[in-house]
Amino acid sequence: MIGLLVSCILLLILLGVVGVSTYVGWQLTHPKRGIVDDTPENYNLHRKDVTFPSRTDGVLLDGWYLESPNAASLPKTRTVIMSHGYAGTRLEKGLPALSLAQALVNAGYHVLMFDFRNSGRSEGNTTTIGFLEKEDILGAIEWVQTYTSKPTEIILLGFSMGGTSSILAAAEAKDVAGVITDSAFSQLLPYLKENLPVWSKLPRYPFTPLILFILPKLIGVNPHAVDALAAVDQIVPRPILFIHSKDDQAIPYTNSAQMYKRHPAAFELWITEKAGHVGSFHLESEAYIKRVLNFIAKC
Repeated sequence: MIGLLVSCILLLILLGVVGVSTYVGWQLTHPKRGIVDDTPENYNLHRKDVTFPSRTDGVLLDGWYLESPNAASLPKTRTVIMSHGYAGTRLEKGLPALSLAQALVNAGYHVLMFDFRNSGRSEGNTTTIGFLEKEDILGAIEWVQTYTSKPTEIILLGFSMGGTSSILAAAEAKDVAGVITDSAFSQLLPYLKENLPVWSKLPRYPFTPLILFILPKLIGVNPHAVDALAAVDQIVPRPILFIHSKDDQAIPYTNSAQMYKRHPAAFELWITEKAGHVGSFHLESEAYIKRVLNFIAKC
């Protein structure tokens, strides 16, 4: 009788752990949408409201196209596609992204800002941490190529998950001239194995292995495919600028350093200090803008 009772208690505990893991995993891939509550006009920028489909499944994505009045003064037309981080919006408020967009537009570059699927004002109901967000960026690239009347070089600029997704997209889109990433992770599965408690707020064991076992089957995502470390090999000799704070507690800077070391002759690495996750611009905005503009000019 006691043995049966113990077995029932253990079964209930197991079911509880599995239930919690499933619930938290579902919540992580269905985060609450952020609100787009700022406008380019507040930064003296003129916007065109745009929508375009993600490349594969037709999910409609919402964004702003910021055309630079100074583009004609440059020898080449360039368009920067900005991509936000996990559970964020095009605003990437930690920077804020509109402040960086203002500097880019003033320098003569057109800018496309948009919300990933299941974010901001875009369609979709699942966040896949790079797996389908790559397709969103590829859809953005196709929109730029279709919309612009003159040929334009494309630069991808992504933050955190958006940085990783930008690398994955550039590996497939050979017309991308260069990539800038800020606080990107290199490989989704190893990253989550080590850092999932940062996001789940649960003890590593037994929850991390269970979530990583259940989640791919639950939402149909292959975490092995989100591999920016391998993707950089498909981008070289095109340049990448990696930006990361040494004090990033969410995604360790070693992720960017690892990708940079694959091709140090072609890539650039800027490690800052005392900034949080995607916090380098806020801490060193002038140096950040200068570094980004110099990189784009060399692409």
